[in-house]
Amino acid sequence: MREIVIQTLDNLRANRLRSFLTMFGILWGMISVVILSATGEGFRRGNEHVLRELGQNIGIVWGGRTSLQAGGERAGRQIFLTLDDARAVAQDASMVAVVSPELEKGGVRAKSLYNSASARVGGIEPPYQKIRTIELEYGRQFTWSDEQQVSRVAIVGYDMADQLFGKRNILGETLMLDRVPYTIVGKIRKKEQDSNYNGPDNGKIFVPFATMMQDMPRTDAPPGSLSDIVVAPKPFVLDQLPRVLNERTGRIEDIKWPLEMNVRAVLARRHGFDPLDDQAVTMWDTSLETLMFGRMIDRMRDFFTMVGVVTLALGGIGVMNIMLIAVKERTREIGVRKALGATTRSIQQQFFAEGFLLTLASGAVGMGAALVLCQLVNLLPMPSRFAGMVLSWQAGAGALAVLLLIAVATSTYPARRAAELPPVDALRFEM
Repeated sequence: MREIVIQTLDNLRANRLRSFLTMFGILWGMISVVILSATGEGFRRGNEHVLRELGQNIGIVWGGRTSLQAGGERAGRQIFLTLDDARAVAQDASMVAVVSPELEKGGVRAKSLYNSASARVGGIEPPYQKIRTIELEYGRQFTWSDEQQVSRVAIVGYDMADQLFGKRNILGETLMLDRVPYTIVGKIRKKEQDSNYNGPDNGKIFVPFATMMQDMPRTDAPPGSLSDIVVAPKPFVLDQLPRVLNERTGRIEDIKWPLEMNVRAVLARRHGFDPLDDQAVTMWDTSLETLMFGRMIDRMRDFFTMVGVVTLALGGIGVMNIMLIAVKERTREIGVRKALGATTRSIQQQFFAEGFLLTLASGAVGMGAALVLCQLVNLLPMPSRFAGMVLSWQAGAGALAVLLLIAVATSTYPARRAAELPPVDALRFEM
């Protein structure tokens, strides 16, 4: 085997230009496979990161106006959500895992010892912090003890903290909200959030829900009204979304998504509207964005993979053509070797090794060049929904598997042609 490898390398060195041109097709094919796969993975991870900043796979529920008559009630009736509605959803909605009421107020005068601002304040319960990714740079999060004691504590968004306190450590500082003192217990890390439903978290202030209800209730709605209810579905709900999408008979816009129907049914019983009235209660379900974007990325990844594999296969055809030419050029050499006692197996191994090593070396160089190119691209500023060029181990393993398959396929046929040449005919051959 060692002699075969040495002879193969000698033959490749003897035809440097042809070997290089042959290698270029495989090299470029491998670069295409890696770059396209890394691009698709970068988009997938970037989108997951952005969705997580808002809260991946959550639903935000708002009260609206009825558009259908139900139970003797006229259409056009305003639906206001309450804390009891949130508790009913938590208890009766079989598809919901986590529920948190939310009460918000804009234009709140926030004042520190150093500056003041007009802020948006949100009252939340502890579960909200996990499903909405309220993660801290330092400090602590809200607890149920804060709710029970109606504590006047606050967590401040990254940008709002900078506006009110500069770059100071704000832990333990007093913050006046509409002239009511609150103690700051945490600062939110800077969030790369490009979507929201009531303003970016970086510019907000959060307080315990019970405290918000006491100090800053809604004045534009009946007493006890919420701004919205935030829910997180159970895992099986997410698992069945692809099936619901695939089994649709009409437009995507007309699909009755399970989570929304489940929540609306609970609220319909409490407020006396038709469960099919999609105007009475509306929901923004971010899991649908995850589903749709995931589908788009999968199709893009499949297309990229197909283009890369075709490019790699074309490079393999180039290797096969060059090896067939080499067999023709070395026909007399094959005849002499057979006349001197070389076996059909040794001839076949020789030519197979040449094609195989040439293909593998080309692929290895292409893989290395693609990884270097990915690293160079990743040094540039990236948009929020693109995580850079990321080659997953699955894509890398797939590219290597395809390379090995092509190496075997492109080397076997020329090797057989060389091994099956009759010695007498090979000795008579003239170019």
